[in-house]
Amino acid sequence: MRELPTTKKEHTYFGLMMCTGMVVVMMTFNLLYNGLMGSMSPLEILFQFVLCFIVAFVVESFIVGPVAQKIAFALPFNKTNKVIGIFMISVCMVVGMVLMMSMYGMLTAYLANQLNGKSLVETYLHTILRNFSLALPLQLLIIGPLVRYVFVKFIKAKENAAPFVNTGA
Repeated sequence: MRELPTTKKEHTYFGLMMCTGMVVVMMTFNLLYNGLMGSMSPLEILFQFVLCFIVAFVVESFIVGPVAQKIAFALPFNKTNKVIGIFMISVCMVVGMVLMMSMYGMLTAYLANQLNGKSLVETYLHTILRNFSLALPLQLLIIGPLVRYVFVKFIKAKENAAPFVNTGA
């Protein structure tokens, strides 16, 4: 699949781009949903973004990504169909990332004393459903296609381009 990374360097670039897009939108959504956007300074928001980005990138790179790819390619579908392959990987990635990052969000809410005695299980399930309802369409319709386009256009094209050789002719 030409749209997917094949080398470690490509995986890193692809993961950085995907995490950036998803973290910006999902973090903004959750800050707005929880009424925290107006109560935090720009520096606090930046700090939260950097922390969330680092956690998301590490989780995606070392836990969810490898597991999601194994699960996706173990599912019964025509492996020669690129669109279905990308769709299956994307869905598996969203499920894994929503489960993990919702837990991260609950942990940060707990540490900031924002749960106010609410049931952890109920809050976690609610958070998963809320995040999944945005993350899946966001990944499938906006961030995923945009990142794949930029990746193929700039990263893959640069790595596949033959170096210019001046023959003096």
